[in-house]
Amino acid sequence: QVHVVESGGGMVQPGGSLRLSCSISGFDVRFYSVAWFRQAPGNEREGISVINVSDGEKYYPNSRKGRFTISTDNGNTVFLQMQDLVPEDTAVYYCAAASHGRMSLRDREYDHWGQGTQVTVSS
Repeated sequence: QVHVVESGGGMVQPGGSLRLSCSISGFDVRFYSVAWFRQAPGNEREGISVINVSDGEKYYPNSRKGRFTISTDNGNTVFLQMQDLVPEDTAVYYCAAASHGRMSLRDREYDHWGQGTQVTVSS
C-alpha cells in the first residue's frame, strides 16, 4: 500500500521561509513524478512544481519560479523549499505521486496523495 506523508508546515511571518517534506513509501519513487500542489480556502487546487525523481527533471509554472524549489534526496523523500513567503501563500500544501514520469501539474493525473500540511503566512 502506498503512503504519502507531508510534513514541515506551520506558521511563518511574511518574508520567511519553510521547507516541506514529502515521504513516500510502498513503491520505488525513483521512477515516478512527484508534485506539490496547494489549495487555499475557496480556491481550486493549484500546482506548484513537479520533479521526475529518476532523472531530476523539474518544472515550475512561471508564477512559481524564484520562490519555490523542489528537490529530492534520491530516495523516497521530496522537498519543497519556499522563501519570501507572502500571506497569499497561505494554503494546505499537498504532495502527490504518479508513475507517468511527466512534468504534469494536472491533479487528475496523480494517483497517490498525502493528507496535506497547513502553511500559514501571517504577521
